Amino acid sequence: MPNEVFSAQQPDLDWLMADFIRRVPGTEGAVLASSDGVRKHSYGLGIDSADKLSAISTALCSLAGGVRDIKGPADGRVRQVVVEHDNGLLFVSMAGPGAVLGVLASDSADLGAVGFEMGQLVKSVPEHLSTPPRLRQSSVDDRVH
Repeated sequence: MPNEVFSAQQPDLDWLMADFIRRVPGTEGAVLASSDGVRKHSYGLGIDSADKLSAISTALCSLAGGVRDIKGPADGRVRQVVVEHDNGLLFVSMAGPGAVLGVLASDSADLGAVGFEMGQLVKSVPEHLSTPPRLRQSSVDDRVH
């Protein structure tokens, strides 16, 4: 179920996540999150797990972005982060401006195939994957001061 914060602004892309998981062997769940860690769309995970994976995926992309400070160039972007753990794999990539794609996979998944298919997914519908900046809503404090 898409996050209600984005429902009015974004088309329902849960079907896209579902199609990806069905097509790519070894994948188990996927999330599309805003760059601040809010789940936009997911498939194959409960809501709590999808929310947690969204936050983790965004944090990993942010941390990996620190490599550009060491390696350069300053405008380099994170293409992919892969985390290998005892229970499987986590793939994370940028999915357009303000968006991150996270995919959980079994340890038998083909790393190259999953990475390639994630890239293809991001290229296929970039206009629907990006997250527009949120407008700041004025509060009572803003009007008083």
